[in-house]
Amino acid sequence: MARVHLPLAPQRGFGETSRRDLWWVQPLLVFTGLGAFLVYVNWAVLQGEHFEFGNYLSPVYSPVLWGDSPHAWFGSGKPPFWPSWLYYTPAMLALVGPGGFRLTCYYYRGSYYKAFWASPPNCAVGKPHKTYSGERAFPLVIQNIHRYFMYIAVAYVPILSWDVWRALWFENPATGGEQLGLAVGTIVLALNTTFLSLYLFSCHSWRHAIGGFKDRLSRAPVRKRIYAASSKLNCNHQSYAWVSLVWVAFTDFYVRMCSMGVFTDWRIL
Repeated sequence: MARVHLPLAPQRGFGETSRRDLWWVQPLLVFTGLGAFLVYVNWAVLQGEHFEFGNYLSPVYSPVLWGDSPHAWFGSGKPPFWPSWLYYTPAMLALVGPGGFRLTCYYYRGSYYKAFWASPPNCAVGKPHKTYSGERAFPLVIQNIHRYFMYIAVAYVPILSWDVWRALWFENPATGGEQLGLAVGTIVLALNTTFLSLYLFSCHSWRHAIGGFKDRLSRAPVRKRIYAASSKLNCNHQSYAWVSLVWVAFTDFYVRMCSMGVFTDWRIL
C-alpha cells in the first residue's frame, strides 16, 4: 500500500486564527470577572474588620479560627504558630480550603489558562508559547491535589450552614436575649451556602468520590442515587462556579456594608 505523507500545519502565531466569530469575548469576560473578584477578595482579606454584624459572619472569614471576634474558635489574637512579625487576619486561614478548591477546579483551570496565560486564548487560536508540557511538571502538577481540596471544601458546608442558623437569631431588647427571626442578611447568607453546595456537589471529583470506586454502582443504591443527582448537577457546573463566586463576594460586601452602617438590614419576620 502506498504511503501518503501529509505535512503538519505550521504553528499559528499568537492570536492567529481562521475563526471569524468573536472568539476573544469569552476570555476577556473571564479575565474581567476573575480579575475583579481577586481584587475585591484580596482587599477584603487584608481589612481584618467589618466582617461581622450581629450574628452575621462573612463567608470570606468563616470559620474564624483565631481572631478578635466572638466567633473565634480557638482564642483571640494570632494563631500560636503565626510569626509575630507577619500581618494576620482570620480570613488568611479561612480561605485556604475554598480558595485551594476553586484555584485547582477543572473548570476554573480551563478558564484562567485561556484568560490570563493565553494557553491558548481560545480553541483554534494561536498561543504565545511554543511548547506544551501540560500539568505534568512543576508548578502545574500541583493542580492534581484538587481532589484533596474537595474533601476540605465539603467540611465548609456544615460550617456555613451553622452560620446561616446563627443568622436566624436576633437580639431582643425587651428580654435581653435572642429571638428567632428572618432578615435580608439571613437570606443572603443562606443563598451563599446554597450556591456553594451546588458548585461543590456538581464537582467532577465529588462524583468520582461517590461513584468512581465502584465497579457495579447498582449494588450501592444510596450512592447510586447521590451519584445520579451529582451527574445532573454537573451539567450546570460552570454556572454554579460563577454564581457561587459572585455571591460569596456579594455576601462579604453585604455584611461589610451593614457593619459600617451603610446598609440597613431589613427584618422580614
